[in-house]
Amino acid sequence: MSQGIEDGYLAACEIHRFDLFHDNKQINERESGITRADLTGKDIIDAKTGQPIILSDVREKYEAPEIEDKILMPERVAAMTKDLFNHLLETGGPEQKTIIFCARDRHADDVASAMNNVYADWCAKNGKPRLEPYAFKCTASVGGSDYIADLRGGSRHHFIASTVDLLTTGVDVPVVRNIVFFKYVRSAIAFYQMVGRGTRLDPATNKLMFRVYDYTDATRLFGEKFITKETGPRKRKEGPPPPPPPPERTIVVEGFDVKVTDAGRYILTMVDGKATPVTVEEYKERLAAKLVEEAPTLEKFRSRWIVPPERKELLGRLPDGGRSPLLVRSLEEMTDFDLYDVLAELGYGLAPKRRTERADAFNYKHAKWLSGLPVKVSATLKALASQFARAGTDGLENPQVFQTPEVVKAGGLAALKALGKPAEILLETKERIFAA
Repeated sequence: MSQGIEDGYLAACEIHRFDLFHDNKQINERESGITRADLTGKDIIDAKTGQPIILSDVREKYEAPEIEDKILMPERVAAMTKDLFNHLLETGGPEQKTIIFCARDRHADDVASAMNNVYADWCAKNGKPRLEPYAFKCTASVGGSDYIADLRGGSRHHFIASTVDLLTTGVDVPVVRNIVFFKYVRSAIAFYQMVGRGTRLDPATNKLMFRVYDYTDATRLFGEKFITKETGPRKRKEGPPPPPPPPERTIVVEGFDVKVTDAGRYILTMVDGKATPVTVEEYKERLAAKLVEEAPTLEKFRSRWIVPPERKELLGRLPDGGRSPLLVRSLEEMTDFDLYDVLAELGYGLAPKRRTERADAFNYKHAKWLSGLPVKVSATLKALASQFARAGTDGLENPQVFQTPEVVKAGGLAALKALGKPAEILLETKERIFAA
């Protein structure tokens, strides 16, 4: 998978990790769970009958992977779903196609209900129409396979799928933007199958990356080998088999103070031939190092940037199939900046300018050069700079740019031809824009 991301065939992967605290005690699979002492003073009931349970009748310890399986915690579900919803708001809005992996069927029910509640509250507070169904359980018990087409194709409904195992394998949903781990995962094979639901590229929505929201340290399994324990032939025991033990009851515990804290943002990349999450800062450093290796100075970088074939070759040599600058621009919320400025800041410490600022700087700093040109040529180049302000390098180099009303009105291609070779004039203009 990591090689596919590196080569540009699969979507890049951003990882958000979180720490969970129950009554200020950090919970993770490898170190802690819920002890009987942790339940002191809590309301405990039987999940099936609703009858109260006294503290002495519960197990001495519930390991972390048993949370939301043998011990249900409504405050935990509420805290995690609220935190996830807030992150959706920060990264494009709540109506993103998302798969949440849950511990069991009941947990998937609770998560879908909690997500619907927080969505309804948000819509009411912000005067937004509710798009229904928003969150839905997608497990075998409710015929979840019937909902996959809605998750895949519905643009106005079926956004958040809470599941257990149904969406682990064999489901191709390119529109999925987020994979969420609310369950503990021990198998590297199962983990990669789950994450794989988000790796598909989706040209229809310009999807180049997806996010993994990890609340259970599942992403520690990136780079782990697929190991299956050997099993030998079973020895048959003499006599009738012992009766099975009575099923252990599942309990519901209320009264926990659950907090979710950020534990860092990471990007999945290749390190020594292995899929490895690295911090966003480290990822940017690796990108910068590769950029400077290809173009040692800012002047060399600029000279390659303004020539489309050379720019394409340069970008293609950068990590993740050349999509790393797009990823960094998205991560750093620099959508108003051209990729030139994103990379120039990373590799050479240039203070980045927004596209509009760069176009204004061109008109100001090169006013003397522009005033020395024929009036229609000068007007055309200013109009082209305005197109750069709107759409960046790609907009400036689009062949249709000379068909836009603003450029045509200024004089257009005919004005440039009257002066000389348009290609040479445009090349000098681009050099001045990016040097401004």
